[in-house]
Amino acid sequence: MTQELFHYIDGERRKGTSGRFADVYNPATGDISKQVPLASADEVRGAIASAAAALPGWSATPAAKRAQVLFKFRDLILKHMDELAELVSTEHGKILDDAKGSITRGLEVVEFACGIPHLLKGEYSQSVANGVDVMSARQPVGVCAGITPFNFPAMVPMWMFPMALATGNTFILKPSERDPSCGIRLAELMFEAGAPKGVLNVINGDKEAVDVLLSDPTVGAISFVGSTAIGRYIYETGCANGKRVQALCGAKNHMVIMPDADLDQAADAAMGAAYGSAGERCMAISVAVAVGDETADAFVHRMAPKVQSLKIGPYNDPAAEMGPVVTKEAKARIEDYIDQGVAAGAELVVDGRGVRLQGYENGFYVGGTLFDRVTTDMSIYKDEIFGPVLSVVRAKTYEEAKQMVIDHEYGNGAAIFTRDGDAARDFTQDVNIGMVGVNVPIPVPVAYHSFGGWKASLFGDHAVHGMEGVRFYTKLKTVTARWPSGIKEGAVFNFHSGSDTGH
Repeated sequence: MTQELFHYIDGERRKGTSGRFADVYNPATGDISKQVPLASADEVRGAIASAAAALPGWSATPAAKRAQVLFKFRDLILKHMDELAELVSTEHGKILDDAKGSITRGLEVVEFACGIPHLLKGEYSQSVANGVDVMSARQPVGVCAGITPFNFPAMVPMWMFPMALATGNTFILKPSERDPSCGIRLAELMFEAGAPKGVLNVINGDKEAVDVLLSDPTVGAISFVGSTAIGRYIYETGCANGKRVQALCGAKNHMVIMPDADLDQAADAAMGAAYGSAGERCMAISVAVAVGDETADAFVHRMAPKVQSLKIGPYNDPAAEMGPVVTKEAKARIEDYIDQGVAAGAELVVDGRGVRLQGYENGFYVGGTLFDRVTTDMSIYKDEIFGPVLSVVRAKTYEEAKQMVIDHEYGNGAAIFTRDGDAARDFTQDVNIGMVGVNVPIPVPVAYHSFGGWKASLFGDHAVHGMEGVRFYTKLKTVTARWPSGIKEGAVFNFHSGSDTGH
């Protein structure tokens, strides 16, 4: 029997009333496992009203007490780690180790947010003029919303709402309708940790729900992670309605491999970076730029057997190294890109099409795919495939390789593998990329730094978590004050309760 999911509003589960539902699949089997209600405009407005009603009390709660709630939330995540990972894996498809790893990365942001009393300290300047002092403070934006993607249904929400709640805002989460259960469960755990009703609400839905969040004047800020096309729409529409918006979008991340690189290290790094989570992550390495034919030949020689031997299986197979992709449509899109690469003349070294597992014949599996001799005019080079496909491009020189990174539409992440400090320094300074790795294939910053790309990978002025997260979810207020100096002769001060005489 298919399970029917719900929204989470004002501290309780709410059945959907719109009459519209979306199917949630188990990607390992291809079966429909749940149905998620798609909210009507009125249901979204109800969640907004709940968050607005909770805002005055929550924003007035001392930061240290808000931090205590987050400390308890952290402990509950650790207690329920296996349960949360199971929710991620059964709806997204990634293996359990990947699921737990992603939850742990989200948990790091929760831990950073627990330090909010220190992070909200303002600045003070004494005697900027005679008797005049200036101080600044960061105050909450108000009701905030997050629209999160299918690929990290625990981690990305935890990049958003812990920072928003720590800084005194209330929050509405709109998770992907493809894997919504983890977002709902996180909200329940936050309520169990002591967050008042309405502080964190979860509304499931599609474009109808999103458009209400973008247009309702009560919502002051929107956080988004997803595709560039939708991110541009979120940013433009939200800004047009007077909202603060951060939209983290698509990517095509390059890994430049220099002739002096440790090729065994580079190959091992590329395996995890290209094929982990079935390549369904915005920081996946999908292009390896080898400098020189000798470097390319040696790299491909090391990669091919590793990719061929990747163990594909369902999330609950302890031997599985890579699970299925999220939907039947995703599988078809990825395989179509492989077809395009072959038609364009790229050399298909390892073909991931046509994977069928015994007992899981209807699952959404795509095997690891490796292309060589890819050129920059091919769609498999230009487009974000969002699947387990790695393209090897051959560059004659370091400068040519670097220019490929600079010229690409996206600017999320890039890496260079080299033993040459001069090349590494030049690369990190020159590329127009938001996150850069040196001998690190996926340069995702730790929680107390900030995550965000450049170019078409980010719309808005703020990255997520770290101090950028604090700044995004707060508004700066500066107070300039003059106080009269000296005590006037004859002034009377009353220190006795109930007395009007001062004696």
